[in-house]
This record gives sequence, structure tokens and C-alpha cells, in this order.
Amino acid sequence: MGNFNVKFNNKEYIVNKDTNYREFIENYLKMDPSEFALCRINSEYKELIDKVDRDGIIELISFDSPIGYKIYTRTLQFIFIKAALDVFPKDATITIEHSLDGGVFGEIHKPEPLKENDVHKIKDRMIEIINKDIVINKIKVKKEKAMEIFKSYGMEDKISLLSHVDFETVKLYELDGRYDYFYGQMAYSTGVIKTFDLMYYEPGFIIRYPKKDNLKKLAFFKENRKLSQIFIETERWINILGVGEVGSLNNKIENNEIRDLVMVSEALHEKKIAQIADMIHDKKGTKIVLIAGPSSSGKTTFANRLAIQLKVNGYTPIPISLDDYFVNRENTPKDENGDYDFESIYSLDLDLFNKNLTGLLKGEEVEIPYYNFRTGEREWVGNKLRLPEKGILIIEGIHGLNPMLTSSVPDENKFKIYISALTQLNLDNHNRIATTDIRRVRRIVRDILSRGYGGELTLKMWPSIRRGEERNIFVYQEEADVMFNSTLVYELCVLKKYALEELDKIKEDSPVYLEASRLKSFLGFFKEIDKDYVPTNSILREFIGGSIFYKY
Repeated sequence: MGNFNVKFNNKEYIVNKDTNYREFIENYLKMDPSEFALCRINSEYKELIDKVDRDGIIELISFDSPIGYKIYTRTLQFIFIKAALDVFPKDATITIEHSLDGGVFGEIHKPEPLKENDVHKIKDRMIEIINKDIVINKIKVKKEKAMEIFKSYGMEDKISLLSHVDFETVKLYELDGRYDYFYGQMAYSTGVIKTFDLMYYEPGFIIRYPKKDNLKKLAFFKENRKLSQIFIETERWINILGVGEVGSLNNKIENNEIRDLVMVSEALHEKKIAQIADMIHDKKGTKIVLIAGPSSSGKTTFANRLAIQLKVNGYTPIPISLDDYFVNRENTPKDENGDYDFESIYSLDLDLFNKNLTGLLKGEEVEIPYYNFRTGEREWVGNKLRLPEKGILIIEGIHGLNPMLTSSVPDENKFKIYISALTQLNLDNHNRIATTDIRRVRRIVRDILSRGYGGELTLKMWPSIRRGEERNIFVYQEEADVMFNSTLVYELCVLKKYALEELDKIKEDSPVYLEASRLKSFLGFFKEIDKDYVPTNSILREFIGGSIFYKY
């Protein structure tokens, strides 16, 4: 009594009630459980440590799947945290900060600065933990109990995070006596980690991951110095704002400090934009400013705000959006899955763009098209332009840095800017907020408002968007003359309401239901802020409406 009837690959199994999914894979299917991150029974995902508790159809989720890869890297981070605290058991605080090519950067804050030899010791300890194949246990405890545990560790960041949520219970993971909270699932044991590296990267470390499509091979590490510098600048901004993680952000909202936080955040943006305008002025001979970045970076608003600062410097800026050069939807190229590839440079009418660009640089009058995203059609609305004396073209779009776009223009006449929404704060010291999550939430909110796409369609399109960005955008980011971080530390508090309205519409049978549930859970950590706090020239207004620059 209490056994369950499950089916895998059209074969039925009667599973004892005390069997967990790892045991099912090993004992019933005769397969290696270390190859799998999760099981899915019917529409619900289960960790391998969970017990089979229902009848249903079982699917196995491997580590080379998108969700499995996240579990692999999250487990690796837990192993690192455990190893580092074994090596430095006193007065050490670990922060996992931001992703870099093929890994994640972090720091260990302790009385003595981190040295390269320290990192070697931690790596050796990680290898010991992995070789022992230690089971990672999962427990549910009362929120108060979890806060007691973290208080004993001196982890004020986690206490602050949990103090603002209405959870009755908290899911903790335990590794060899060390408890921690992680936002997301964990692998069954440490032995699943086959490939990794740990390297010293002043002033911290980089945990290097395997390739997404080949977990036996280490991902290529490319040093992106400009990107690293923008993260250093962002850390300085965070220190100015006094908000390093979500708990401290929620504290400021509770203490009625949000208006000041918004004003200083926006002022930091404006100061940086003014500095960029000065850099353009100092580069003599600039005729074109190219602004590029991935989806939902806020390129349009940034371009308009930069134009204002260029006017202060005596220029007459002429903004042009590459979005208006999209080909009609039926002519849009498709990706390998047969979906529209809006991220491809060939989704733009390059011939028309170069014809207009050449005409403008010659001093001719040209008519710029308008692209209607709701109809997927180009429209001609009489938008005629001529480049005046002291004129400068501001061209923004995801392909702005692609040399194919402006190959006829000499480099000395171009100033290149890369803009992206790079994460400014974390949930807590061990749970970073992915840059892609910021942009995904932004796009969900904007798409329903400006393009008529529901949240489900946006999430379905996202993998294609990401593939396009990796092929067409990220490869050119280090070519920029300057980078700009468009994230605002308070923005998810505003976006939350609008994103949840769309995410709540996604049903359990949707292929993006799990991702929608994850984003809903993630947004639940943030206290809401009314959009009236947001200035009308803010980059955030590009996504929530009410912008003085961005028309829907």
C-alpha cells in the first residue's frame, strides 16, 4: 500500500513509497544518476533527493539543459562557499558578485587581502569535497529558525532578506554541516561536478564553469577589461547608494528613504551620461555616435538623454533608431528553430540604412521610416531629416557596434557606446541577480505595453533572443569607447506589479511555466514602489510608460 505507478519512456514501474528520484534512476532505470539534475513528473520539477510521491510520467532533466546547467553552477558555488569557509573559518565574508565570460566573479572579505595562494588552498579543498561525493541535504525550517542559523554565522544579509518576506518556512541546503539558502534547486551530491576551475582575479576570484554544451570541457575564459571596469564603477555606485542587496533596499523603502534613493540613482545616470558627452566632444572629428546593447537595455532613452547633453556641448544631435529599419515581419529571417530572428543583423534593411546614412553625411535631406511593432510593417510618416552644421548622428540599436553596419565610415568619425542593464545588487551575498533576469522582466513589461506581446510569448522568444545576442552583440562589446550600465537599483520594485500581472496569466501546461514561476518567486523578494516616483526622463519609463522620449 502506498506504492506509485510511474511511466518512463512508455515503460511502467511500480515504485516503493520511500524511494527518492535518485534511487529510481539508479535502481529501476539502471542509469547513472550523476548525469541528471532534476526529474519532472507530470508538470512539476523534483530534485533527486525528493521522494516519489505520486503516479505520473517521469522525464529526466540532464545537466546540459538550460535549467540543469544553472543547477550545476549553483552547486559548484555552494561547494566553493563551503570550501572557502573551511579554509577561512573566522572573519571571512564571501560575495558572489557578477558573471564574466565562462564563470562568475566574487570576493572574500577578510582582515588580510586575498592572495593567489589562498585561492589554491580553496580549490584543493573543493576537490576534496567533490571527491567525497557528499550528499547535499534539503530541509524546511521555520523562517525564525533559519534566521537563527544565519545569525550564528553572522550573515546579516540573509537575515535582512528573510525579515521582509512573508514565508512561514524556508528551504535550506546543508553540505557537510554547513547550511545556506539558495534561490533555486541544488544537485543531489557534490560528486556531480566533473569540470571546473578556480582562479585568482584581483581583488577576488573567478569560479570557472564548463561549457554549456559539453560539461567535460572548461568554458573559454576571455578577459573583458572594459566590462570589468564597469562593474567596478557599479560597485562604487552601490556604495554611494548604501544598497548592496535586496534586504537593504527594502529597509530604505520601509524607512521612507525611497525618494532620495531614486533621485541619487537617477543623478548617477545623468552624471555618467554628461561625462560621455564630454568624451565625444574631446574626440575631434566625430560625426556618428553608435549606441549598441542587448534587448531591453534602455538604448532609446539613453540616446535621447545623451542628445540633450550633446546640445549642452554645442552639438545639434540627430537621433536615429535602428528599430525603424526592421524589414517587414514576413521578410524577417528565421533562426534554426524556424522562429523569427529579430536579433539578426539581416532583420534590418541594411541597403536603406546605408543609403540614408550616406545621404545625411553628404548634407542631403532623407526620409526616415517608422516601424510599427504592432502591425510588423514599415510606415512612412514624413519623418525627414538633414544633418545641420555642428550636427552629429546618434544611431542606436542592438547592432550599433557591428562593423557591417557602418563599414563605409572611417573609425575616426565614430564614437561607440555599449549599454546594458548590468546587475547592481544581489538577493544576498551568495545569490546574485542575473543580468538577463533584469532585462527579461523589463521586456515582459514593455512588450505588453508597446508591442502587444503577452508575457508568455516574450518568455518563449527569450532563448532565441539570447542566442542572437551572443552571436551579434556581446562579441563587439569590448570594441566600445565607453560602457554604460543602465540598471537602476530600485527598478524591480517598480516593475514587479506589471510583470506579475503577465506572469500570473501563464498556465501550468505552458513550456515556460517553470520560468514564469521562478520569476514570480524572485520578484516576491522586492517591496513595491509606485511608478509616480520615477522621473519622466528615466530609462525605466521606457518600459513602464510615461516617458517624455519613448512613444508607444
